[in-house]
Amino acid sequence: QVQLVESGGGSVQSGGSLRLSCAVSGFTFSSSYCMGWFRQAPGKEREGVASICFTGHINYANSVKGRFTISQDNAKNTLYLQINSLNPEDTAMYYCAAAGFLSIVSSRLLAGNYPNWGQGTQVTVSP
Repeated sequence: QVQLVESGGGSVQSGGSLRLSCAVSGFTFSSSYCMGWFRQAPGKEREGVASICFTGHINYANSVKGRFTISQDNAKNTLYLQINSLNPEDTAMYYCAAAGFLSIVSSRLLAGNYPNWGQGTQVTVSP
């Protein structure tokens, strides 16, 4: 059974940085997969911000390109999201998610394609 546990969220001021972590168990990065980071602000839909697949291909939402970096540590079976230049619009609950390989690139930032989710970690950015 796939288990995902996020950590690293917190309260920061605008311009600050955070690194979110997602500890993965139940599958390894040697298998065929895609993993993604998503966020959901109050009253808004869950949106994909970054994805990475076993092929090494990485996707970012246009709204976060240049500020967010997704990466993984195969030895630690951990997924990361480095977030720089935070602004109040980044305030949200951040989730990691896992799926089997998604061959269509445009599908990799769609929450409905991911069956496995963590509990989330809150990021709050003050002006």
